Amino acid sequence: MSTEALGQLLPLFVAVPLVTSGLLVLVGERPRVHRVVVALVLSLTALGGALLVARSLGGAVLATSLGGWPGGIGIGFAADMLTGLMLLLTSLLTLVGVNVAHGARVVNSLYFGPLMLVLMAGVNGALLTADLFNLFVFIEVMLLPSYGLFVLSANRREPLRRVDGARLYVTLNLLTSTILVVAVGFLYALTGTVNLAAMAGAAAADERVAIAGGLLLFALSIKASVVPLHGWLARSYPSTSPAVTAIFAALHTKVAVYALYRVYSVLYDNDARFLPLLLTLACLTLAIGALASVGVHGVRTVLSWQMVSGIGGILVGLGLSTRLGMAAGLFYLIHHMVAMGCLLAATAAVEVRYGTGRLADVRGLARREPLIATVFFVGLLSIVGIPPFSGFVGKLMLVAAGVEAGRLVTVAVVLVASLVSLWALLRVWDAWFWGEPGPPHGLRERLATAALPIVGRATATPAPSGRGSSTDAERTESWTSTQTIDPPTGVLPVTFSPDEDVTRSRIPVHLAMPGLVLAAATLALGLAGQGLWTLTDVAAGGLLDPSRYIEAVLAP
Repeated sequence: MSTEALGQLLPLFVAVPLVTSGLLVLVGERPRVHRVVVALVLSLTALGGALLVARSLGGAVLATSLGGWPGGIGIGFAADMLTGLMLLLTSLLTLVGVNVAHGARVVNSLYFGPLMLVLMAGVNGALLTADLFNLFVFIEVMLLPSYGLFVLSANRREPLRRVDGARLYVTLNLLTSTILVVAVGFLYALTGTVNLAAMAGAAAADERVAIAGGLLLFALSIKASVVPLHGWLARSYPSTSPAVTAIFAALHTKVAVYALYRVYSVLYDNDARFLPLLLTLACLTLAIGALASVGVHGVRTVLSWQMVSGIGGILVGLGLSTRLGMAAGLFYLIHHMVAMGCLLAATAAVEVRYGTGRLADVRGLARREPLIATVFFVGLLSIVGIPPFSGFVGKLMLVAAGVEAGRLVTVAVVLVASLVSLWALLRVWDAWFWGEPGPPHGLRERLATAALPIVGRATATPAPSGRGSSTDAERTESWTSTQTIDPPTGVLPVTFSPDEDVTRSRIPVHLAMPGLVLAAATLALGLAGQGLWTLTDVAAGGLLDPSRYIEAVLAP
């Protein structure tokens, strides 16, 4: 198939998930059909992304304009190496996240599959569009099903936290979307177009356009969770189920980061005047995210702050704006998506089967759950940059790019943030995985005070004459031998027995498998880093010299 003919198929990345989502609603309550169809659509998207990567090896750009309108007027779609890599990675990671959701049994709604497909249609559209207004539209298409997924699988045990997290997530994204569409309106008023290629370099030539573009970058930075408006992520993501957290981590902030790279490359023509500000914000995000992850007590909260820190590391490459720096930033983007997915998948497995995500509530999992312990440890080593995992290659290249550009302070921030991240993640390892295995700390006390809903609770032993109520110990001993707890993740019930063998694994292989796949992927990316580096180097070249992208989008 020719490059031109392949370019005409780009709208299918949006159309197929949208149409399929509607058909799934019509199919009704058929979970197996939903699961197979969602997996098939995501697999086809990944296959399409891989095909785009193969066609872009020489720097080729595929583009089309809907309805046959001339370039710069019609709704344009374009794909280069960076677009292909993101389509491939987001679809594969979403497929893994959906498998986590099925393993955790949060797929308890007719609308889970359709919402996932609408979400993917928005993601694909945002990655492919060459039109700033349609970037806003597709981001909204992403957000609408995200609100539904957030509510469908939110934390049932802590309703106040669920409401607070959902309210923050919705409110902030609505506000940010308003800022985004206002910025697009300003750019249209100044340039007469919303086509990104048609306004190429306008911000470098006109200060008014630079200010309007700055408002656009500001909105995208909020969605990417860049300092100073970064705290929403760590407060909202842990409020939903761990499976949905893993899916969101692979999509929302990463699409915003992609847009930051693309818009700065084309609209600002990589203008060097604003790079110090970008680099400063990137370093602050990297450092603050790492430091904040040290002082929190929920594992997913720790990982959420690590996501913020990772966004800073990715944007360091944009701030350096050299070919080596951009290639390193894009390599780090891919690494971070895979490694963070590995950690979140492992955390989801533990939360689902043990009913808690707090550091103090579980211990000794290295002996009881060696498979999950291995998965988590691999993700930990990769995030902090230990060889032979992908994080080592990514951070090594970021350091090399910083040294090449003479940005020694940036290099120091990257290295110190890595050490702080190691400290934060070792706290999780020490709390959850080290030591002797045993039931969660304080489990009997929480049961005794009925802090958690109990299924199958026996009637308490009547209090002796003269006593108003039985003691906590008496109430605990009066329960049946097996207690079922509704966990904070709103998923599988967790059953504990007083005489349970504490060395017996509770996490089934199918629930551990998604994390194991991502652990193998981060190892493979580290060992075969040269191949991925070749791809990110091509993508960096396309960002530094966007002329082929502009020409393809504007071609009639």
